Amino acid sequence: MKDRTVGSTLDWVTVLLYILLVGIGWLNIYSSSLPLNETSVFDISQTYGKQLMFIGLTLPILLVVLKVNPRLYERFSAVFYVIGVLSIIGLFVFGSTIKGQTNWYRIGGFTLQPAEFVKVSTTLFLAKLLSVATFDIHKFKHQVAILGLLFLPTLLIAKNDVGSALIFVSLIFMLYREGLPDGYLWIGVLVIGLFVAALFIKPIYIVVVIILFVLIHYIFNRSINRNPIIYTLITVLVIGYVYSISFVYENVLETHHKDRINVLIGKNVDLKNEGYNLNQSMITIGSGGVFGKGYLEGTQTKGGFVPEQHTDYIFTTVGEEWGFVGSFVVVFLFVILLMRIVYLAENQKSKFSRAFGYGVASILFTHFAVNILMLIKLFPTIGVPLPFLSYGGSSLWAFSILLFIFLKLDANKVNEW
Repeated sequence: MKDRTVGSTLDWVTVLLYILLVGIGWLNIYSSSLPLNETSVFDISQTYGKQLMFIGLTLPILLVVLKVNPRLYERFSAVFYVIGVLSIIGLFVFGSTIKGQTNWYRIGGFTLQPAEFVKVSTTLFLAKLLSVATFDIHKFKHQVAILGLLFLPTLLIAKNDVGSALIFVSLIFMLYREGLPDGYLWIGVLVIGLFVAALFIKPIYIVVVIILFVLIHYIFNRSINRNPIIYTLITVLVIGYVYSISFVYENVLETHHKDRINVLIGKNVDLKNEGYNLNQSMITIGSGGVFGKGYLEGTQTKGGFVPEQHTDYIFTTVGEEWGFVGSFVVVFLFVILLMRIVYLAENQKSKFSRAFGYGVASILFTHFAVNILMLIKLFPTIGVPLPFLSYGGSSLWAFSILLFIFLKLDANKVNEW
């Protein structure tokens, strides 16, 4: 069957949502970075001018993405993955350190953050593996293999960028959709839950609860093979993990990581230092009320009370100047976009396209949820940009490439593979 033109099969609803979010993002970047003496919107010496340039450069990138034969994304996914991993390793030698983090390559007067693009290559490669006929995610050895490939870039990135590493972990939802056993999700919930509990409760009390739970489960759960040795080993491992949390918290985590956790749980908070950003972001969002102060009228924004407001804190500008109503509109657009991606993913004819679609949804959802939650003190501040809204060429291009590769796969589902 002859390939139809992309325009005739492209999902324009998703494209429209994308354009709206990028447009809203630039308007808020403009407001949050506007100098006292206004200059041209095309002035690339200003943040909003650079972002407009990044948006302009996105167009030819997306044209190339849509022009490429979709089979190539699947065929060369392993190559993209290897290049991505090497780009992260290269940071340890050639990376530029900005604000204490070595996450960028400096190219002329601009910087490039490879971790953003590795999200794309990793998602492509995992989708490819899941679509291979001989790969069975229900087999333990295949589970170990695919989780290892997922956590390799995660561990490499975690050294300098915990936020991006967390986003990689979110791809487990993509694996779950394709058949990864529920146990892995429950293990993740247990690990996080015990870590948080150990910050508030003495380990001995947690251990008592664990032992009681294991005993009750062993006595009353007769539907499984109750091997006492396995129960004992699991109990010892969990107790060992509980007692290791304090050591990890005090000796492994960086000071700024501990500060952010302390801010979240209200422990040892200094509002003039580690608690300043979060406190100001909450004040700024709350000051907008129902309808906001009006575009370009945000006093907190104009006063520069929220540091780096055009990046990870861009939603505070929305909250102050657009109010609850404007914030709701932005959240609503994101929710509709995510629902649309999931809907399209479920209607794919190939397993590769479906898996990749769920990968796209997982990454965008985690970025969106974590960014919003960290601004309202429901999640630690870990430096995660809001997709399509936050300032930055690397994040904008990576998110756009991720989304439009999926749109290309979706547009091509009417053709023979």
